[in-house]
Amino acid sequence: MAANEEVTVVWGGGAIGGVVAARLAQAGHPVLMVDVAREHVEAVNAKGLEIVGPDGRSETIALCACVPEDMRGSYRQVMLSVKGQHTAEATRAIAPHLAADGWVLALQNGLTEQTIAREVGRERTLGALVNFASDYIGPGRIQFGGLGSLQVGEIDGRDTPRSRKAAELLQCVDPTAAWTGQLLGYKWSKVALGSVLFTTAQANDTIVELLSAPEFEPLWRALCTEVVAVARANGVEPAPFDGFAPEAFAAGASAAQARERIAAMAEHCRRWVGKPRSGVWRDLAVRKRRTELDPQITDVVAYAAPHGIATPTIDRLIVQIREMEAGTRGFDRANLFEMMAVHA
Repeated sequence: MAANEEVTVVWGGGAIGGVVAARLAQAGHPVLMVDVAREHVEAVNAKGLEIVGPDGRSETIALCACVPEDMRGSYRQVMLSVKGQHTAEATRAIAPHLAADGWVLALQNGLTEQTIAREVGRERTLGALVNFASDYIGPGRIQFGGLGSLQVGEIDGRDTPRSRKAAELLQCVDPTAAWTGQLLGYKWSKVALGSVLFTTAQANDTIVELLSAPEFEPLWRALCTEVVAVARANGVEPAPFDGFAPEAFAAGASAAQARERIAAMAEHCRRWVGKPRSGVWRDLAVRKRRTELDPQITDVVAYAAPHGIATPTIDRLIVQIREMEAGTRGFDRANLFEMMAVHA
């Protein structure tokens, strides 16, 4: 079966995938959006995908969409943007439709490239740092919150035509999207930021309000320091982006260095006008569903264990988010103080 040479499949049409699919189509690229939510697919096919901007104004982009069971044909370029816990299942569904020389690009939080590689092979796996802000707000409707770093690369850092092509395609989303030879460095740094965002999701305050509260500076420092230590133990040097700088959270770094970086991270998040709270908060408070705790945050513990690295703050975060998912813990700043107590 001949592969569809130029069609980009965006598998997962929610917060990240919806924005990417819409911008690619808007730029004139042929796109097929695949999503498990039939009502979302039907709304997109009937009326197009509405992207609501940070200023509240919206635009609707015509797209072709289908559910996985209606997928037909073979494709060379697939951008995967499902929640982390659904990565293996989605990749297995993609595999029969992926050309022998095709690739799957992980447009996801966490270290999901390894899961994709196990299903379709490392030679067909690409990854990306995605830090723009967006939310799925209903069938056929996505809220775009603001721009953030967008970097694409190979797992092993090689410079390849396909990773360059993927980066070029994503310039339709953000003209500053770029190729990188430090993919895993960026991904581990995003895990550090992700641990912070998971923690802010335990209260109803905005991300900026919590990052700007002096009483929580030790908490942000502890989270990021644990993730940076685990990354380095696994041979990865985290990369700076959007206010985050790994050297501020390395062993021996001062509280003043961390404070400066936390302020810079807060300043970047201030630009997410259309997304004042994290997607994790939205999963817990609005959609009442499981978060990406597995594998985004639990992977930190898994990578720490072989090196005997303790991650007490991350461990406590996992316990508390599981309780929130189960409905046995409410939203309150007290949750953050409870996490800090592990160091008392």
